[in-house]
Amino acid sequence: MADKNQEVNSGRENTQESEGSVQKEQNEPPQDVVELCRETFKKTAEYLKGELEGTVEDYKLLETMNKVTVSKYSEMKNSAADIGTALQALNEKYRNLQPFLDQVDQIEDSVSSLEQAAYKLDAYSKRLEAKFKSLEKR
Repeated sequence: MADKNQEVNSGRENTQESEGSVQKEQNEPPQDVVELCRETFKKTAEYLKGELEGTVEDYKLLETMNKVTVSKYSEMKNSAADIGTALQALNEKYRNLQPFLDQVDQIEDSVSSLEQAAYKLDAYSKRLEAKFKSLEKR
């Protein structure tokens, strides 16, 4: 009886094994589909890697542009500071020259007054001369 039980049990095991391998074969996709999936994933990974590398390059370019911009603004800041210093020095020189410029203005006013007086004196002398000539003719 034990032999019959063993035969039945081994028959069941063989049946289960064959059913399991059939199920595995039915669940496993064909080899070409697996290869195509692998290739698709590989190419998708390459595409994404390329996209990320492009983005990294864009960021590197932006970083370089920012560095150049910082450098230019630093140069402009230094130029503005130099111009400010020169302007302060120029204003100081102007303040030092201001008394002399005031004297020049006063001298100009005096010369203008003297010029007006000279014109008046010239006109008066011409009238006197005309009067003297008229008296001399008589």
